[in-house]
Amino acid sequence: MGKFSHIDKEGKANMVDVGHKPPQVREAKASGKILLEQETIRLIKENDLKKGDVLTVAEIAGIQAAKKTSDLIPLCHSLQITKAEVKCTVVDDGVIASTRVKCIGQTGVEMEALTAASVALLTIYDMCKAVDKNMKIEGITLLDKTKTDLK
Repeated sequence: MGKFSHIDKEGKANMVDVGHKPPQVREAKASGKILLEQETIRLIKENDLKKGDVLTVAEIAGIQAAKKTSDLIPLCHSLQITKAEVKCTVVDDGVIASTRVKCIGQTGVEMEALTAASVALLTIYDMCKAVDKNMKIEGITLLDKTKTDLK
């Protein structure tokens, strides 16, 4: 196991200097799931929850979260995101939030993709909490990250 890059020689928090790295096209994908009761899934499908269109609101919340990641995670770099996608899909036992975030920069966008998935699922939780007391968020994970040299 390597050493932590966000800790300096004295063990203090340290924002990594990425200034020496060349700008590259960076992309990351993440996903997570919220387990829901069948009645809650029905209400979401029929757009019959009092707070409104759960999936659309969650997708917008995830996009906003991707753009604000550096405000939430102290040592995360502020990035110029060129694309943020969040897709919430109803499945048999809940909803899956899938994200894809891109930027041209000197560091990756995996934290933005993970944050987008997390906040999308938390938004679903918030919108459904009045009708479902057994929700469970699980499996928030980074699926892929890539970097490509600029052409």
